[in-house]
Amino acid sequence: MAITARSGTYLSVLVVLGVTHLLNDLMQSLIPAAYPILKEAYELDFVQIGLITLTFQIAGALLQPVAGMITDRYPAPYSPVVGMMFTLSGLVLLAFAPNYSMILGSVACIGIGSSIFHPEATRMARYAAGGRQGLAQGIFQVGGQAGGALGPVLAALIIVPLGQASLAWFAVIALLAMAMLTWIGSQQRLISAAFETLRSRGRKGTQVPSHAPLTIGIGLIVLTFLMFTKNAYGESFRSFYTFYLIERFGLTIPASQMMLFIFLIAAAVGVLIGGILGDRFGRYRIIWFSMLGPLPLTLILPYADLFWTGVLTIMINLIMASAFASMLIYAMDLLPNRIGLIGGLFYGLNFGLGGIAAAFLGVMADRYGIETVFQFCAFLPIAGLLAWFLPPLDEDVGRQT
Repeated sequence: MAITARSGTYLSVLVVLGVTHLLNDLMQSLIPAAYPILKEAYELDFVQIGLITLTFQIAGALLQPVAGMITDRYPAPYSPVVGMMFTLSGLVLLAFAPNYSMILGSVACIGIGSSIFHPEATRMARYAAGGRQGLAQGIFQVGGQAGGALGPVLAALIIVPLGQASLAWFAVIALLAMAMLTWIGSQQRLISAAFETLRSRGRKGTQVPSHAPLTIGIGLIVLTFLMFTKNAYGESFRSFYTFYLIERFGLTIPASQMMLFIFLIAAAVGVLIGGILGDRFGRYRIIWFSMLGPLPLTLILPYADLFWTGVLTIMINLIMASAFASMLIYAMDLLPNRIGLIGGLFYGLNFGLGGIAAAFLGVMADRYGIETVFQFCAFLPIAGLLAWFLPPLDEDVGRQT
């Protein structure tokens, strides 16, 4: 078991957690990656595409806070294995879905699997972090982002040429993830005991500060709204970027999937960089920069040619993705004894708010055109001004002086 002497960080556990997060989100990302195939095979419109995303995201969102509250009270180190069973079932159902209703049911199963996976996995990342919370969340989240980025690539290489039924092959990935999660569950007692020992000694990053209810309320409300605008912009890419590239630039489906991969892999790099910089410069500053920083770039994007669309896509997502680790850790610092709840709530918000945005953007795309969606979303980073109302925590204040 690899531990850094200075910070008590269990790097081996964090790396395995990151890999399982990669596998989990890879399987989820196959859903939007397969949208062009599903749209053609079932003659779907953009509203129905948005409803698939909404069903998937809501199924993941509703249960995650509940699962988090339960595991806060009754830790369940093997619950992510159960979640992976739901994901496996959903993939097989989606591979052989005979109609649109079965598609909705299958993506709901995958969403439920995610809702069970994230709260306990987030707790383990917190425990294994020691005094390096930003690094730990960066490693954990870069796995998820990288998995999400691989979906379009695998869709282009496997699903597009071999068809919808090839989704069932990815059940092997679910079985591999279940084996790894079983090992992680066996380590929880050791790691949680070490975390409590560090916290009792008052080491950096493991204190349990108390915050006024008003500070907690304002912080969570502002973070929720920032999360909504961030996910609304991100969902315009995850659900509709391939259609935008096909319509605007005449790309093939595999070429558009590779462009989506570039967008998503930039997010993987962004979350890791954001987590590391958050440890160094403070969560408050990183949230400010990542929410407002992309605004000039998003305003230019709808009018760029294909080359600059690719460049701007990378830059926007590098900056925007750097916020999530800092936002999650900020919320954990507000409520340090409710890690499962915060993990479930924030990953649930990712699902639920993204699903609501996808449904709305699907209606907009059908009514006004896919290019109008990206022109509208270009203004969403203006909401980053609300970070002004985010109360700096003591840890961040100390870094700024």
